[in-house]
Amino acid sequence: MNSRTLLRLTFANTASAVYLGLVGASVVFEGVAALVSDPGIVGIWPFLLTAPCSLLAAGAVGAIGGMHASVWFLVGGVVVSALVQSFALGALVETLRGRHRGATRPSRG
Repeated sequence: MNSRTLLRLTFANTASAVYLGLVGASVVFEGVAALVSDPGIVGIWPFLLTAPCSLLAAGAVGAIGGMHASVWFLVGGVVVSALVQSFALGALVETLRGRHRGATRPSRG
């Protein structure tokens, strides 16, 4: 797999773009809520939208850094989780499209 395929599967298909847009919007909403007032439980949405990868990353950060781990490690975990899941979603869409295209081709014979 080359870098062009990796970028295409992660960013350049509709499903991945919508997914990354939702995650980005939840992060922006969380940031605005934190700046305006007490965000409360708003901060859980980026983790839920990128679960299960982000929950595994948060567990790893907690196991390595403990309670004193920087919040930037958690933010990095959410970003990496969103990218990993966007790639997986793009690969799934590509696989399903490939099967659909293969099933509709007329036989030559």
